[in-house]
Amino acid sequence: MKNIWTIARRDFRNYFTSPIAYIVIAGFLGIMGWMFFFNLAHFNEQNMQYQQYNMGKAISITDGIVRPLFGNMNVIFLFLIPFITMRLFAEEKKSQTIQLLMTSPVTLTDIIVGKFLSAFLLISVMLGMTLVYPVVLFATGNPDIGPIITSYIGTLLLASCLLSVGVLFSSMTENQIVAGALTFAGGLFLWLISWASQAAGPVWGDLLLYLSLINHYASFGLGILNTSDLIFYFSFIFSGLFLTHRVLESYRWR
Repeated sequence: MKNIWTIARRDFRNYFTSPIAYIVIAGFLGIMGWMFFFNLAHFNEQNMQYQQYNMGKAISITDGIVRPLFGNMNVIFLFLIPFITMRLFAEEKKSQTIQLLMTSPVTLTDIIVGKFLSAFLLISVMLGMTLVYPVVLFATGNPDIGPIITSYIGTLLLASCLLSVGVLFSSMTENQIVAGALTFAGGLFLWLISWASQAAGPVWGDLLLYLSLINHYASFGLGILNTSDLIFYFSFIFSGLFLTHRVLESYRWR
């Protein structure tokens, strides 16, 4: 565990020795801040119209702000995570430091998990900065805390799945641009694969729907922790890291 933490801490610091972390964090907070205040203003306008015209029950904060906000957040992570993961192994390969790392007194598992953890920590920091939004909602209204907590958990798990995809593709090439492009393409495919389920047969349709990353997030947005969704996400992350281990193991024996 000490070796994992040492690698994670080193790579986490490396994010901030280049402009990548600052650009990603600034872009993320800028877009999320605009979306939050836009959703908040739109929510207030809708509720005023409901009250003015007696249109029945007003929209809840969960449906009007929380769920759209986290839905947009997940889309943003789909675009930003390739920038976070593209250099994890690709840069090591390009600079030839991967050979020193793999011959050091640490296991290959420690290296992979440590690098994944460094990216996970950066994502966690970014999510932690968005805690100001629930604070604003609680200061100005009375939102349900359950959907907020589960949405954070679901977003963190969904982002971790995309990170595992990024780690895998970064281990396959020494070109960071190629690694980032493959990560985005792979994440987008796993995101939109549920669309193909509508045209597939009943068996293939169910399989494609099950493999869709965003399909398993739906229950989190409703405030529900579904065991099957948790198992899927953790299994997906493990599979991505396991395949990365296989790729690097084959690289070691070349």
